[in-house]
Amino acid sequence: MEPTQPKRSPQPSRVAVAGASGLIGTALARSLAEDGHEVVRLVRRAPRAPGEVRWDPKKGYVDTAGLAGCSAVVNLAGAGIGDHRWTDAYKRELRDSRVLGTAALAAAAASLDEPPRVFLNASAIGYYGDTGRRAVDESAPAGEGFLPSLCVEWEAATAAAEEAGIRTVIARNGLVVGREGGAWGRLFPLFKAGLGGRLGDGRQYWSYISLHDEVAALRHLLDTETLSGPFNLTAPDPLTNREVTAAMGRVLKRPTLLTAPAPALRVVLGEMAGDVLGSQRVLPRRLLESGFAFAFPGIEESIRAALR
Repeated sequence: MEPTQPKRSPQPSRVAVAGASGLIGTALARSLAEDGHEVVRLVRRAPRAPGEVRWDPKKGYVDTAGLAGCSAVVNLAGAGIGDHRWTDAYKRELRDSRVLGTAALAAAAASLDEPPRVFLNASAIGYYGDTGRRAVDESAPAGEGFLPSLCVEWEAATAAAEEAGIRTVIARNGLVVGREGGAWGRLFPLFKAGLGGRLGDGRQYWSYISLHDEVAALRHLLDTETLSGPFNLTAPDPLTNREVTAAMGRVLKRPTLLTAPAPALRVVLGEMAGDVLGSQRVLPRRLLESGFAFAFPGIEESIRAALR
């Protein structure tokens, strides 16, 4: 049975983006600008260029005048999950950069005389915790541990926008296959040097998505006026780390004989090793049901797309 095409809203003409300098934010801002939309970038310093708006996520400050006329607000901001070892101080940074920033933006959007039509906020498939071999979709409950609890707080911080009647969408992002940042940005140089290999026993599931499809899915969620709530942004067929490792070797034509033993990862990464070695088999049920079509559903084509 062919999926019905959802009713779409007019394309937004002015879109505010927090986190526009990150891997996903840069690609989304470029996609919007190429289609003629005005992109307002939220920055944590004094604005230096047209289209920049000051905000301070931790202090809860947003220059709301800069959001006037925006039909969409997108929040992709947050400290990098894998940028540092998870000390207590960095865990607070991870939380505050997401939860406080989201609450500030949601409140700012809700306070406008003419609120935006849609508030789109990032989250992560870390919401589900370690699912093992069990496949989960958006109907699954939150898991246990630091990342699931962080995601629950992160998503709840959008409440002000939703209570103001703004269509609120949560994008639970998977592992984005991109060359210029994120987890995959660290993998490409290793595999190109012939130093790539599986992590632990390699049986843990990785729920990936190509950067192209990530941006296309965000545009789809922004433009389709009937959509709200959480959406998993992952390719339809998650693979194990062992399978992903083999695919990287085939595409890059490099050996993948090395392994990173689980005990060594735990020593080096500390608590973060649980996330690296954990298994998340996450399916994009609601995204597919909404009529979204993936351009690069397979891992090899996602890797090749990133290399282009």
